[in-house]
Amino acid sequence: MRLSVVVITRNEQLNIESCLRSVEFADELVVVDNTSADQTADLARQRGAKVAVTPDWPGFGPQKNRALDLATGDWVLSLDADERVTPELRQEILTVIARADAADCYSIPRSSWFCGRFIRHSGWTPDYVDRLFKRGSARFSDDLVHERLVHRGQSQPLKNALLHYSHRSFSDVLTKIDRYSTASAQQAWGRGKRSSVWGAVGHGLWAFVRTYVFKAGFLDGGHGLALAIANAEGSYYRHIKLWQLAQPANQ
Repeated sequence: MRLSVVVITRNEQLNIESCLRSVEFADELVVVDNTSADQTADLARQRGAKVAVTPDWPGFGPQKNRALDLATGDWVLSLDADERVTPELRQEILTVIARADAADCYSIPRSSWFCGRFIRHSGWTPDYVDRLFKRGSARFSDDLVHERLVHRGQSQPLKNALLHYSHRSFSDVLTKIDRYSTASAQQAWGRGKRSSVWGAVGHGLWAFVRTYVFKAGFLDGGHGLALAIANAEGSYYRHIKLWQLAQPANQ
């Protein structure tokens, strides 16, 4: 059974080599790059990847489907550039796809990094994501952000974790909050949702309480507190940007 790994990128030169190196066992590497201003595409080619460059950005879901359309393997493993496959997960993947009775889709637990450490609570662990599937059995949703894999049947869990270096610094956190909150607000607006200033404040407060108290973020120490604040900011800005879209100046 041939395995294709698909990755979408934009300005990921600090991540792409390590990502692709962790999946060198795959039969095919596919990278769809959104006209990076750095060396992402060249570095991916140097690692043996088949690289396609797209000038437009249709959203995370449609872009991942573009990468999926270029895959030719019997199985597909979808990764983000800031994710790494461990040797233990590699062996588990190879064992699964060789089974005659394999399921159509498998979910992988993620261990995510936040500004200096892997987070063990705060709603981040366990974090199962559907990433390994038989080609032709699944497609990504057309969401601009927070896309999901739409597949047939029930996904089965794997045991070994995928390492996710999602936030390496607080500057990285702020950049992602701005980018994702904008995309989320535009997506919500397109679906007919609306917000208000007080609604934005309320959602921000609830995001903090949910992360720090109900998801036991306090057990992650100072990093858990910082993550709860970041989640609150993300929720606040998502809703305040949604409110802003309704203002006359933006009509």
